[in-house]
This record gives sequence, structure tokens and C-alpha cells, in this order.
Amino acid sequence: MKEYRLVGWPELDPARNRTAYRRLLTEMSQRHVPLDHLMQRSGLGRQEVTRLLDDLVARGLVSCRDFGPPAGTRQPLARWLRRAVQSLQAR
Repeated sequence: MKEYRLVGWPELDPARNRTAYRRLLTEMSQRHVPLDHLMQRSGLGRQEVTRLLDDLVARGLVSCRDFGPPAGTRQPLARWLRRAVQSLQAR
């Protein structure tokens, strides 16, 4: 999954000059934000948000980064949980 951060403030066309789009841009100007969070905070649909992101990326106004759990962190947790469940079942 990706997170997006605004690196330059765009001029909004009249169709996007609405509070929902400004809210979305404000969120992105403060930190890297995933698509789902942008949809939730702005109230816009997935298609509207992805269109705006595609436009901003094409104009060089957004930086993107991949996010997720660090490599190798899921296996130790799964192993620990499995052992905890086994020890509880043994009682």
C-alpha cells in the first residue's frame, strides 16, 4: 500500500475548489497519508481521490512511499501467539 504527502500546494480547478478537496490537501500537507484515510477524512469516493492523486503525481506535487509492517515482524508475533495459545490450552 502507498502513502501520499503533498510537496507543493496546487491551484485547484473550479470543479475541485470545494471544502472536501481542501481538507484532503491539508491532510496530505502535514504527513504521509494512505488512500483509505484520505477518503475517510475528505468524504470523497475512491475514484475522486485517486483521480486527484494521479493528477498531483503527474504534476510533481505529491511524494509517494510504500508502507506496511517492517519485514520479518509478522513471523515472531505469530510464533509468540501460537505458543501462548498452546500454553493456555495445556492448562
